[in-house]
Amino acid sequence: MRGGRPTSGVARALLVSATAALLTFFLLDVVARLVFPVAGVEVSGDHVYPEGAARSAVPHGESLLTLNTRAVERRIESNPWVKVARVRKEWRSGIVAVEVEERRPVLKAEVEGRSVVFALDGTELPGTGGRELSRVELDRDQVREVLEAARTLESGGLRFEAVEEAGPGGFAARVEDRPVVFGERVSLEQARALGEIMRRHPEASYFDLRSPGRVVVGASGADVEV
Repeated sequence: MRGGRPTSGVARALLVSATAALLTFFLLDVVARLVFPVAGVEVSGDHVYPEGAARSAVPHGESLLTLNTRAVERRIESNPWVKVARVRKEWRSGIVAVEVEERRPVLKAEVEGRSVVFALDGTELPGTGGRELSRVELDRDQVREVLEAARTLESGGLRFEAVEEAGPGGFAARVEDRPVVFGERVSLEQARALGEIMRRHPEASYFDLRSPGRVVVGASGADVEV
């Protein structure tokens, strides 16, 4: 019996400490919500992703002091339209600012009997987001090749807009609002050269990247063929 008393006392002390810690936590949480309440949520960069979804990602009645911005970012980024979400706290105004970088649909493909819309990074999107995209028939390997070429062109400082046609001779696309044809592979050197050549040849009908290491300028009035 005597040996049990110290154990009982320790347990009681631990229970009191835990209760006090819990009460302190709840008290601090209440104070934080009163002193640093979230006054509102401002969303920027959204075009397809619903603004309401970004607002609802911030828990109702949350405090700036306790808001986990990374958790909010992960919640928003779980939507396939969102490539990157950045959340920051505006302490003076009480506003939570949400900046959204959306994925762009660049390829609408018929793949193994299924119509799929792809973003530049290969993410499958639930639709075109209102963009007019031509549907092309591709297999999985061709989808990978097209998107790798598209990313290479973007790495070279160009805006890849959409794939418009596919055929035995390669692929036709809109790049910087100009027609560009390419094959299985595009090098970074070609991508970098293409931007300068586009500027020097505003009259060109298209630009051909199918020859390794070269950019061929299509004559004015010539048709693009793939």
